[in-house]
Amino acid sequence: MSETRGKNKNLIEAGNPRLLKKEVKGGTEYSLYLEYQLGYNRDNGTSIRKKESLSLYLIANPRTPVERQQNKETLALAKKIQFERSQELLEDKEGYRLKKKDAVNLLDYFEQFAQTANVADRLVLVGALNNFKDFLGKKYPQYANWIEAKNLTKEMMQKFVEYLVDNHKGQGAETYYKRFKRMINYAVEQEVIAKSPCKGITTPKLDDILAKDILSSQELKKLFATHYPGENPEIRRAFAMTCLSGIRRCDIVNLTYSEVDYANKVLKFRQSKTQKHSSSSGVTIPLNDTLLNIIGEKKEDAKDDYIFHIPSDTMCLKALRHWTKKAGIDKHITWHCGRHSFGTQLLTNGANIKVVSSLLGHSSLRFTEIYVRAVDEEKKKAIDSLPSIDII
Repeated sequence: MSETRGKNKNLIEAGNPRLLKKEVKGGTEYSLYLEYQLGYNRDNGTSIRKKESLSLYLIANPRTPVERQQNKETLALAKKIQFERSQELLEDKEGYRLKKKDAVNLLDYFEQFAQTANVADRLVLVGALNNFKDFLGKKYPQYANWIEAKNLTKEMMQKFVEYLVDNHKGQGAETYYKRFKRMINYAVEQEVIAKSPCKGITTPKLDDILAKDILSSQELKKLFATHYPGENPEIRRAFAMTCLSGIRRCDIVNLTYSEVDYANKVLKFRQSKTQKHSSSSGVTIPLNDTLLNIIGEKKEDAKDDYIFHIPSDTMCLKALRHWTKKAGIDKHITWHCGRHSFGTQLLTNGANIKVVSSLLGHSSLRFTEIYVRAVDEEKKKAIDSLPSIDII
């Protein structure tokens, strides 16, 4: 579900109840509330609605990272309440009892769950759900629009894993399946599903990073030497930052000038992916002249401004694939490939694994060892590419 759709500028999230905002305090804040659709009055042709104030407020024009984070957390809480209220409404509604587990359309249920997650997780959860929908459309078309708990089987889950492996390189299959299981496990906790059909079913250990395409030094030079009409310069800047620093896209979009120490030429930030799960979420990256040029000049009067202004993940991916095609690079390049390219090239050039691990913000060396195996495989490919010579 997307925010602010249609002509209702106050609509934040559709559904029943709907999540809306109302301007208060002279336009400095928005009050959040829910609006329930309870039925239809045939006598006067109007809808029967009820409103519920959440006593939650959004800052109308957040100016600092703290204010933006506050808005993000407030909105996440509001969406969680909306989801809970929608389930209560379904449970109370005649003919659609939540406790009757076979009466819930899991596609809608999972979508609601995904929308309550934080931004970084939400993208992957939605991606996992979209993969499951595509899988159903191709393998189980009878469930493409509606699937109940009783329809989920171990055989279906095994086929879904195979589908993910066939359609994704590297750790994509494992990542999406892990998020899908999180949705399943939540449904089990809420007694919507009696027992997880995923138990005992795992993805193959595809921890070889070369299963995901990476860009060589020559290909990077070729890519950034390529221009085309209508290109987005902000996407070029941001992707260059990822390829030359290893920073994830979800962190790129949140970088501010206040995190750049121009005097000591370092960038310090916290990774959104691990901020709440690891004590190693802080990352310090030395900045060479190229990275400083990408970031731009120091802004004393706008320290809290974002450094990069790029569109949605979908639009960035679409632009990146168009860009690589124009550059004549026949690889399946995603934004995360830039991070993988950074890690493998550092190790190829002889960097210490602990240094690479620190730059990538890994909480354990076991994650960085994947890149070591990638480098070894690259060496093997280089040797295998040499011509055969008959010396006898």
